[in-house]
Amino acid sequence: MEKNSVEQKFSKYIVTLSIAIPLAVAVLFSVRLKDFGFNLEPLSFLPPIYATINGITAIVLVAAVMAIKNGNRKLHERLMTSAIALSVVFLVMYVAYHMTAEATKFGGEGTIRYVYFGLLISHILLSIIVIPLVLITYVRALAERFDRHKKIAKITFPIWLYVAITGVVVYLMIAPYYVQ
Repeated sequence: MEKNSVEQKFSKYIVTLSIAIPLAVAVLFSVRLKDFGFNLEPLSFLPPIYATINGITAIVLVAAVMAIKNGNRKLHERLMTSAIALSVVFLVMYVAYHMTAEATKFGGEGTIRYVYFGLLISHILLSIIVIPLVLITYVRALAERFDRHKKIAKITFPIWLYVAITGVVVYLMIAPYYVQ
């Protein structure tokens, strides 16, 4: 298969997923399973787990960049595939938690409140933007279009790293306000 046709083949999937994932998360975020007769306990154990997954994702991303800079393409590929898998696991846990628990209100006051909401808003917006960037970057590597892959990876990497790190920071800031 020609390299351009690989990118073209996946372009519809990239567009579909880039729209469907944020929409599904937004819809599912507002769904509470108890409203549909499911008598589930809130999955209150999940936030520290998915925050840890975000932290691990950040470490894996940095390790992947170091691997490629050291010429270890195979390790880079495995680490990037792992980072994508970790992000998918995070997303499933995040949605599952929010479908079983009430929203947690941030209780900080003053400057810290502005810092928290600034981080949260930038985290959410960039987490939406990073979806197509990650998918395009990955497909360009699959298509062996490494010149184009490298160009977009320079944009994707810092955004994805920011999203992973701010996910941990946002969790640490709101953790004291979770209802147990």
